[in-house]
Amino acid sequence: MTEELDNIDRQLLKMLGENSNHTMKELAAKVNLSASPVFERVKRLEANGFIKKYIALIDAEKLNYGLIVFCNIRLKQHDKSIGHEFVTDILRLDEVVECYNISGDFDFLLKVHAKDMKHYQEFVFNKLGSVKSIGSTHSTFVMCENKHSYNINL
Repeated sequence: MTEELDNIDRQLLKMLGENSNHTMKELAAKVNLSASPVFERVKRLEANGFIKKYIALIDAEKLNYGLIVFCNIRLKQHDKSIGHEFVTDILRLDEVVECYNISGDFDFLLKVHAKDMKHYQEFVFNKLGSVKSIGSTHSTFVMCENKHSYNINL
């Protein structure tokens, strides 16, 4: 059964989703509670899995990994062992920052960060090309990132 969230829980999740660096005092002031009950609520939200983890959003472009590619993957065959083998192989590839099992014409969608086109080409040939379960790929290159958010509309 899913836990019911009240308005304060939703406000806390929204604020932490926008900036996980808020102090308990800052959060408490914004929801009109003292820091102690806010701390208890946040700990409960963490314990119940509403908050998975806290991260720093890194600027890939400043680190020279500004090329973003969405790579659609079609597997050679569809069975449990090949799917698990693919996921295991993909989890080892540092360039892949997101991986989704999808429906439609393709089986998986990967989000890949690369330094430039040459780096992506080397990734495709040397790393992705070594994943035996892949039947075909289709790459789409991001020209401009207009919106990037990890927050959920509450």
